[in-house]
Amino acid sequence: VQLVESGGDSVQAGGSLRLSCTVSGNTEYPNYCMAWFRQAPGKEPEGITTIDADGRTYYADSVKDRFTISKQRAKNTLYLQMNSLQPADTDIIYCARSFRRRLCSQTTDEYVNWGQGTQVTVSS
Repeated sequence: VQLVESGGDSVQAGGSLRLSCTVSGNTEYPNYCMAWFRQAPGKEPEGITTIDADGRTYYADSVKDRFTISKQRAKNTLYLQMNSLQPADTDIIYCARSFRRRLCSQTTDEYVNWGQGTQVTVSS
């Protein structure tokens, strides 16, 4: 299974980005928990949003009402729509697939496949 993120960029505060995570090698990915994590330099990855096999979503308080996770089965792609970006959102963003189908975790230990990460930089 390979996960490849794209869409990271440098934007001004208040701007938007849409990240994509294309999954290959496992067409059953929509039937598992998928997540987006963020990682700042020197820190552990932090789960910011998850989506389970039934489409139920979770958002960390820091991104609630600004970010939206979605998946498109036909394109084997997971998305993260990021709106109202702030300088504090500057991080490397990773997508990941869990071995669970529901009750998605926001910690890294249950995620078995990871992308290489994409840089998001927000300037004030």
